[in-house]
Amino acid sequence: MNEQPQRNGGDLVIETLTALGAKTVFGIPGQHALGLFDALSRSSLDFISSRVENNSAFAADGYSRATGEVGVLFLSTGPGALTSLAGLQEAYATGVPMVVIASQIPLDGLGARRKGMLHQLDDQKASAANVTKFQQTVHHASGIPSAIQDAWARAITVPMGPVWVEVPQDVLLAPVMVPPVQDALAEAYPHPPREELIREAMRWLADAKRPAIIAGGGVRRAGAQAELLAVAEELQAPVLCSPGGNGAFSWDHELSLQSWAEDRFVSEVMEDADVLMVIGSALGEVTSNYFTLEPRGKMIQIDAEPRVLESNTPALGIRADAREALKFLDEEMRTTGFKAQASWHGQTPQQVVAQTLAKVQGRLDAQDLAKERKFMADIRAAVPSEMQTFWDMTIAAYWGWSCWDAKDGEFHSAQGAGGLGFGFPAAIGGAIGSKQRVLAVSGDGSSMYSIAELATAKQHQAPVTWLIVDDGGYGILREYMEGAFGKATATELARPDFVALAQSFGIPAQAVEPEDIGTALAEALKSDGPNVIVVRTQLKMFAPTHL
Repeated sequence: MNEQPQRNGGDLVIETLTALGAKTVFGIPGQHALGLFDALSRSSLDFISSRVENNSAFAADGYSRATGEVGVLFLSTGPGALTSLAGLQEAYATGVPMVVIASQIPLDGLGARRKGMLHQLDDQKASAANVTKFQQTVHHASGIPSAIQDAWARAITVPMGPVWVEVPQDVLLAPVMVPPVQDALAEAYPHPPREELIREAMRWLADAKRPAIIAGGGVRRAGAQAELLAVAEELQAPVLCSPGGNGAFSWDHELSLQSWAEDRFVSEVMEDADVLMVIGSALGEVTSNYFTLEPRGKMIQIDAEPRVLESNTPALGIRADAREALKFLDEEMRTTGFKAQASWHGQTPQQVVAQTLAKVQGRLDAQDLAKERKFMADIRAAVPSEMQTFWDMTIAAYWGWSCWDAKDGEFHSAQGAGGLGFGFPAAIGGAIGSKQRVLAVSGDGSSMYSIAELATAKQHQAPVTWLIVDDGGYGILREYMEGAFGKATATELARPDFVALAQSFGIPAQAVEPEDIGTALAEALKSDGPNVIVVRTQLKMFAPTHL
């Protein structure tokens, strides 16, 4: 009779994650993590093998965004752990819940001693402190379940984000006598608004003649779209979505200013509001039109992250989950018989919204942007309304921040931290998690950060269509430098034949002209497995309005 293998610390990790509801794990094996991966082979968890740890982090991030579940990432020690940090910065900045299990050198090497162990760092988890909510090293196998359970609860508690648990090699390999983990419960700590603050906000709104709302990514992460709609309609308030909040409010609603945060006409409406309510947004660089937004009325700021409150503009700061706060406001308006008094200098808010959007389009009409506008419109027309899209830091994405109607899908970008290489690996994670085809959009510069993940997409037959807009360099930096200095330096790139490169992995690929992108995309999005479309063209941005 075959004996069952002796359970060890690695099994406790896997059992705990499974009990907490994990289904899929991303990462790359490493010497100190082998016990973890051996235990993985005895589990029902699916493992997605990336080629670079940073891309593993992006993939776990994309998985979480697409599914609403916690992304799980396995890391090896030293170089492997450190390579993931830029990807974790994006998850941390954007509030994406992830649990990172990092291996560590044996216990004997921890601390101030320099034993010369492979991958040894003075303090590995200290390196993660800038990009994760919480870090812990587990020194005994018996402590693994509690550590992971506590970390998971922290990950899903607002403000959500990645957490870091590291387990030394010998702890992963140590035999354990405790029985298998049967169940684990991790509950988010609730963050309702403080009553006196939310009631004060209600008093401000009750007297408002020109209320307006800026909805950020916190509204989307909280799943508060219905509550936002109810409050906006009760207030009769124009709503602007930040790039991270794109999709929090219906694009075509008569109160929607869409996502044109980078337009001064829209900024002027927000400035003219006598009460501006900012929900789930730091009112950061892009959303504030590069810190030029100067509200003249009162401002209410609701956010789960206390460090965000009043960080850029004085406000009545309310620490709360966006959904809980909006639900309270909605219920208060219904029970008190609230009647909107909205009047924008004799005009209805609907008239103000329509006129403002017309001004935005008029500004674009006055610029030489026909190619860019058609390109983005053709992509939008080809993408099914429910499809999720993942955008790298590239000119097409910067257009998308303002002009992309997410419809019934989701718009995901790397706008939180702004690092290159997010789009394709995040899309792989999103496609695998949602079990639906997704679109990734990158430039040629950003695509080279994640080009190795063509192997991952092929290995796992991820249903991702990858659109690469190839302009021969770092296009937005070229544009910035030419505008500022009259010339660009170090922005031009040697790049591969992307079509041939994708085909070398056995992935269908084609190059098309910009005017043919709609037809090519519509066909590619009907296919199975991964495919690549390359468009060689140079896009430009609309003129900034904050200068």
